[in-house]
Amino acid sequence: MVIGIDVGGSTTKIVGIEDGEVKSPQFITAADPITSLFGAFGKYIYDNQIDLEDVEQVMLTGVGSAYVEGSLYGLPTARTDEFLANALGAKFRSGLSRMIVVSMGTGTSFIRVDGDDIEHIGGMAIGGGTLQGLSRVLFHSHDISHVVNMAMRGDTSRVDLQIRDISRVEIPGLPHGVTASNFGKAEANAAPDDIAAGIVNMILQTIGSAANLVAFSTSVRDFVLIGNLPLLPQSRPLFDRIEALYDIRMHIPEYPEYRTAIGAALSYTSRP
Repeated sequence: MVIGIDVGGSTTKIVGIEDGEVKSPQFITAADPITSLFGAFGKYIYDNQIDLEDVEQVMLTGVGSAYVEGSLYGLPTARTDEFLANALGAKFRSGLSRMIVVSMGTGTSFIRVDGDDIEHIGGMAIGGGTLQGLSRVLFHSHDISHVVNMAMRGDTSRVDLQIRDISRVEIPGLPHGVTASNFGKAEANAAPDDIAAGIVNMILQTIGSAANLVAFSTSVRDFVLIGNLPLLPQSRPLFDRIEALYDIRMHIPEYPEYRTAIGAALSYTSRP
């Protein structure tokens, strides 16, 4: 077994790859990356009854991996580039040889994949960290699931300015329901649920609009979305509308939140 570990600032995601199969992905959250890493690894080994001698290699990636020096429990341990891990993880069983990987983490990065050619082409400071920060500021909550549920009850049309609000007739290529300005008609007494809906909508729409610009500049039409944000219940319906609006394809694979950890393991198993 090769174990891939994506070490974040406080959350660590871990998977095993054995005989080409993904084994029991898990994650753990702790106060710091070292605690998170060792907690995740110990829990993974224990829960899956894995003998250390059965682990051929441990591959680390993610910003928190920089804090780790030496081997993990005496096992062969190496690091791999996070953008490479993103690309390999997104490509795994996608059926695509040409794509843009959209890594929707704390911020968002775009990685172009064309066969074996992998290139980080840019990013933006909008992502899960934006949702967390605005949730703390506006709702005094660290519970993202609570804010996401608020958003499910909310109505974005009460805070977002839509094309129907500024035009009596549809503009070619811009149906009446398209957002003209996020929070463009929000009032001071806007309902918290509507504000939450507007925040989630703004973040996902911004990423989708950026994907369209990437598609325009690269001619790549397939986008594979990885990270935690694709798991939001709002993601699939919103990205379906973005697909129709921009004529691009937005793929959400199985285990999107573990794709970087999967890619870390694959960076070892797929070596020439």
